[in-house]
Amino acid sequence: MSTRKWQPIKEYEDILFDFYNGIGRITINRPRYRNAFTPTTTGEMSDALRICREEQDINVVVITGAGDKAFCSGGDQNVKGKGGYIGKDGVPRLSVLDVQNKSVPCLNRSLQW
Repeated sequence: MSTRKWQPIKEYEDILFDFYNGIGRITINRPRYRNAFTPTTTGEMSDALRICREEQDINVVVITGAGDKAFCSGGDQNVKGKGGYIGKDGVPRLSVLDVQNKSVPCLNRSLQW
């Protein structure tokens, strides 16, 4: 059995982003918190999805979570405030919507024959 050699695409704080044989892999890397997302996490995922959409060598995008407890437990309640999740800049956001919006063009691209 051969081992895949995933190549890092870009370094981030909360996610891992790598590539192998036409596959872009985005891994939420917060297993201690069951991969709960923060504004940092969703911002990084949005950026990685933008890269996937623009990179012609990426034909498939896999989104996964680190560890063996959970793929993603949702928003990190430790940073939830009035009006959204509070980022390092102190601004409340519902930035998971940005990730969802970035995912749609990736899906549309994969459906083009």
